[in-house]
Amino acid sequence: QVNFVVCQLFALLAAVWFRTYLHSSKTSPFIRHVVATLLGLYLALFCFGWYALHFVIQSGISYYIMIVIGVENMHKYCFVFALGYLTVCQITRVYIFDYGQYSADFSGPMMIITQKITSLAFEIHDGMFRKNEDLTPSQRCLAVRRMPSLLEYLSYNCNFMGILAGPLCSYKDYITFIEGRSYQLQQSEANGKEDTKYEQTDPSPNIAVAQKLLICGLSLFFHMTITKTLPVEYNIDENFRATASWPLRFFYLYVSLMAARPKYYFAWTLADAINNAAGFGFRGYDKNGVTRWDLISNLRIQQIEFSTSFKMFLDNWNIQTALWLKRVCYERATFSPTIQTFILSAIWHGVYPGYYLTFLTGILMTLAARAIRNNIRHYFVDSPAVKLCYDIITWMATQVAISYTVVPFVLLSVKPSFTFYSSCYFCLHIASILVLLVFPLRRTQRGSKRHEGIQPVWSKKLEEENLLQKNSYSTTNNSFSQKQEITCRYQALKQ
Repeated sequence: QVNFVVCQLFALLAAVWFRTYLHSSKTSPFIRHVVATLLGLYLALFCFGWYALHFVIQSGISYYIMIVIGVENMHKYCFVFALGYLTVCQITRVYIFDYGQYSADFSGPMMIITQKITSLAFEIHDGMFRKNEDLTPSQRCLAVRRMPSLLEYLSYNCNFMGILAGPLCSYKDYITFIEGRSYQLQQSEANGKEDTKYEQTDPSPNIAVAQKLLICGLSLFFHMTITKTLPVEYNIDENFRATASWPLRFFYLYVSLMAARPKYYFAWTLADAINNAAGFGFRGYDKNGVTRWDLISNLRIQQIEFSTSFKMFLDNWNIQTALWLKRVCYERATFSPTIQTFILSAIWHGVYPGYYLTFLTGILMTLAARAIRNNIRHYFVDSPAVKLCYDIITWMATQVAISYTVVPFVLLSVKPSFTFYSSCYFCLHIASILVLLVFPLRRTQRGSKRHEGIQPVWSKKLEEENLLQKNSYSTTNNSFSQKQEITCRYQALKQ
């Protein structure tokens, strides 16, 4: 873990140097690709030793598969190989060498590389094999129309900005950044007209980086001070379960899982800041002309902590992984896309039984929350006072449900996970099943037409400020460099 933090801080300094001295206006894309790749491999070697060879082996074999198999079926073979290789590495690490350790390990970066390998394979398949009219708007915007060179491929997978902690980015966004193409984004005014245009080739990321480093510092301080005093394992302490009242137990469940989140806030925000410091991650300008450096951001902390639905929490937590699951699984699933997506997420995360218990529970919670929201929410949104009460109740229910769901993810093993669930009498599992038996899953017409898009009282302003970002989650993460892609993004936003 110390090596990881040291390497990330070195990567932050290297990112500033990369943007200053190897700027696209001064250096060719070839040099930028080479330097980004070599720095990334050096950091991986320093942090993980010779285990870093797995990164090159996985990427190299996947590239060979792409070249040999061809664009028609390479996405399937790359998906099976990359995910299979990752799973084998996770099995050997967990069950042979290091069971139950939360230390940083080489399988973490491999998870990000697996995402990049599979998403790029699907993007090439979409761009070079499928017909344009068969693609969704987001698939059309992300489609890659030519096969990348080996250097471009390695640079995308193993660059120093994202090799240790990501986050995932689209191939087209990365290539646009490396090549330094100018970008412009049309923004709509309040009246919906497309008459505002901002253009700048090199906006400064300094303010965004400083803000994110401040968040990193606060998250690290919280983790080092508060998290240690609120261990998740205390939820299954025999004395605590025997003596604590139900309200106290659920309150501790909530605060202990909330205290477990800052380490993820720290790691993901620092990774985002590193990319921004190198000049990568610029999304565009809002309607006031203010820069947005959240193209590849992985979380929105305020929306997470104040989420009033299971979906709202998932939409703002590990955003780039959710995008990957949506693009490679949910949009392409032939049946039960929600179930398939949760299963893929469990496989990708690793081989601890607790992961599978969490994601199987998550399927129940997601379907039940969707059924409740679709069938009863519209009865509580007409009156502001009633809506406020509804938001408070759903916030409390969401936070407890999320905490209840992810306990096995932290405890890892079957026995302590079942100890926790049995001590709660599997109450939320049973409640979710009863909800699914009582309420239909399909959205009622009244709920969808009359109240679609109504937001929680305290998060309405936040949601308005993040409208572009939230719509981008469901449509595209595309490049700003080409006019066709700009038009595609704007049309998706209007939809």
